[in-house]
Amino acid sequence: MTTTTPTTTATLELSPSPDAWITVCEESRLTPGRGVAALLPDGRQAAVFRDRAGRTYAIDNRDPFTGAQVLSRGLLGSVDGRPFVASPLLKQRFDLETGRCLDDDEVAVPVYAVRSTTT
Repeated sequence: MTTTTPTTTATLELSPSPDAWITVCEESRLTPGRGVAALLPDGRQAAVFRDRAGRTYAIDNRDPFTGAQVLSRGLLGSVDGRPFVASPLLKQRFDLETGRCLDDDEVAVPVYAVRSTTT
């Protein structure tokens, strides 16, 4: 008799609004240090990141300086222990925890809560 071990899959979810969670992808699909874009039910896009320490973040994918949906293609970094993504177009840096632009205090992008679920 052959027995099989059930496989578990970790799924990444984000919250585009209070008390609403949507499945984005399997966590194994995220490459540390890179972002992916996720289409939200209302047509917006989220930029989802996993840093090299394994933490996940989600912010709006729209660069507020150009209007282009490109933040998921930005470069990850940190300054003073704060993780950020630098826009690939004009290089403004956005704090991945708060959405605040580190180069212009009057600009910010929405931040989405993220969680991992196991099925």
